[in-house]
Amino acid sequence: MADNNNRSGGNKLLYLTDKEITKGIEAMMFAYRGFTSDPDEILANYGYGRAHHRALHFIQNRENINVTELLRILAISKQSLNRVLRRLISDSFVEARPNPADRRSKLLYLTDSGKMLADELARVQMNRVRMAYRAAGNEAVIGFRQVLENLISPEYTRQEQDYD
Repeated sequence: MADNNNRSGGNKLLYLTDKEITKGIEAMMFAYRGFTSDPDEILANYGYGRAHHRALHFIQNRENINVTELLRILAISKQSLNRVLRRLISDSFVEARPNPADRRSKLLYLTDSGKMLADELARVQMNRVRMAYRAAGNEAVIGFRQVLENLISPEYTRQEQDYD
C-alpha cells in the first residue's frame, strides 16, 4: 500500500491548485457514474441496488466470508446488510451455511445463478476498466492505483483491502 503520510500537503504536488484538484474530484465523480452505470442497468432488472452488487462482489471474491466480515468490509448497518442478504438468499443468488469451524457464524456462498450474475456484473466493469487502463498506459495505471490506495480511509486495514 502506498504511504499515506502525504495527505496534509507535504508532498511534491504543491503545484496543484484548488481548481485543478476540484477538476480531479469532478472527474472521479463522473468516472464513478460511468463505472457503475453498466452494473446499475443489470441490477435494475432484479430490483437490486449497489449494496447488492457490493455484497455479490465480496462474496464471490473472498473465500469463506462470513456475515461479520462482509458487514465490516461494506461498512453498512447490520439492518441494511440483513435486508440485502435476505433478498439475495430468497432470490437464490446467495446461500448462508453454518461455519464448520464456528457454528455460531454463517459462511456466505454464491449459488450457480449468483455466480452468473456476479460474473456478468464483473465483466462489464472489467471491460470498462481494461479499456481505460489501455488508453492511459502502464505508468498512469500504476499512479492511479497509488492515488486510489491513498484515498482509502486509514481505518480500513490492509487485510480488508487485500486485492493483490
